[in-house]
Amino acid sequence: MRLRHIPGAEEEIAESPYVVQNPEEQKGRWNRFFGNDGPIEIEVGMGKGKFIMELAAAHPDRNYIGIERYSSVLLRGLQKMEELQLKNICFLCVDARNLADYFDKEEVSAVYLNFSDPWPKDRHAKRRLTSPDFMKVYDQILKADGAVEFKTDNRPLFDYSLESIPEAGWTVKAHTFDLHHSDMLEGNVMTEYETKFVAKGNPICKLIACRQAVKV
Repeated sequence: MRLRHIPGAEEEIAESPYVVQNPEEQKGRWNRFFGNDGPIEIEVGMGKGKFIMELAAAHPDRNYIGIERYSSVLLRGLQKMEELQLKNICFLCVDARNLADYFDKEEVSAVYLNFSDPWPKDRHAKRRLTSPDFMKVYDQILKADGAVEFKTDNRPLFDYSLESIPEAGWTVKAHTFDLHHSDMLEGNVMTEYETKFVAKGNPICKLIACRQAVKV
């Protein structure tokens, strides 16, 4: 994935009060960081942050952490945050493969994956955020009744996910191939990409996954 680098992005992120610079120090302490006992929900690959910021604004009783490894992308989110001044959200500029370094066991209530890079070549399958390798990462930090919610417009990636997630020992609790014409639409918050795709009439796929041990 090619991204246009914004000069000075790393420096701005390093100085931003909204970015946690040493997240490993907060492992097991995120509720103390936020100053409340509300659930911790994270978005992996938050992009410009529309989705998670709208969630934070709508649910002030919950805590949100946006994760974006690309500094130039995260910078766009920080610019929005300057306007919103939300108190129940922060950001990490880290690689999602290392989430267990930043969150303790059962510290996270939900993981959101929205319009992730499809990594279409088979040799890159392990990089997909719904691959068995990444599902193992989420398993290390999610509460026993926690869920992973995934949305995409990419049907091949979605079909792959419907197979890979059960292979990783999880249950696909619910799914749809056309979110905006299904009963899963209630409470939906759209991302930047989703807004564009829906305007074009493109169907959006969504699934919710939980551990097999959890009754659904």
